[in-house]
Amino acid sequence: MQKIEPPKICPSCHEALEQVKDQLFCRNSLCGAQQYKKVEHFAKVLKIKGLGPMSIKKLNIRDINEIYELKEDVAAETIGEKLANKLMLEIENSKKASLNQLLPAFGISLVGNTASQKLCKVISNIYDISEASCKEAGLGPKATENVLDWYENEFLIYLKDLDFSFTSEETIEKEVRGTVCISGKLSSFKTKAEAQKVLEEAGYEVKSSVTKDVTILINESGLESTKTKKARESGITILTDLKEIIGN
Repeated sequence: MQKIEPPKICPSCHEALEQVKDQLFCRNSLCGAQQYKKVEHFAKVLKIKGLGPMSIKKLNIRDINEIYELKEDVAAETIGEKLANKLMLEIENSKKASLNQLLPAFGISLVGNTASQKLCKVISNIYDISEASCKEAGLGPKATENVLDWYENEFLIYLKDLDFSFTSEETIEKEVRGTVCISGKLSSFKTKAEAQKVLEEAGYEVKSSVTKDVTILINESGLESTKTKKARESGITILTDLKEIIGN
C-alpha cells in the first residue's frame, strides 16, 4: 500500500504549511482562502444575507473593511442590480450591531459568543478593552492575550474606522419612531442604502419586506407592487414621498 504523504504547500497561497500534531496550518495572514473565510465568518455572525461564500468570491471581498467600502453600482455589475440593492440594505443594516455581536464576528481565537458576552458585561465600549477588564470578565490568559493582540494589531490599526458604535448592548438607547419598508425605486435618494441611513438617523427602523411590525410603506414609484398590495391589505400607511417623515 502506497503511503500518503501530507501536503507541504498551501494550495491557496503556495506558502509552506506547518504541521502541529496531526493538523496542518497555513500561517500566511495574506492567504486568499483565509481572507475569504474571515469575511465569510463575519458576514455569517452578523447575518448579512446575500453575502455568502459565492458572493464574497465573485465580489472579491478579502477584508472586512471592503464590505463597507462596496459600491452598489460595482456590486450590480457583478451580481445584478436586484441582488446588489438587497445586499447594500443588509450591509447598511449590519452597522447597527452592538459590540456584543461584533466581537464574535471578528474571529478572535478563543473569543466566541460566550467570552464576548462576559467581556461586554464589564466594558461599555471597545476602547475599554484592557488586561484588567479581560481579567474582570473572567477570560483566561490565552483568550486575554488573543484579545489584546487583536485590539492592538488589527482593531486600532485598520478596523477602528468601521462605521459601528462599538458600544455594548446595555448602553445603546433604542428609541424607534416607526418601522419603514421601501417599495421600488426612490426619487428622493439615489439608493435605498442612502435612504435607510437617513431614516435610521431620524429614529426609524427599516425592513426589507412588509412584516407585521412595519408601520409605513414608502412607494415613490407609484407602481402597485406586491409590497404595496400587502401594506394596503394590512392597513399600513403608504407614503409617496419619503421626505414627509424625515422633515426635509
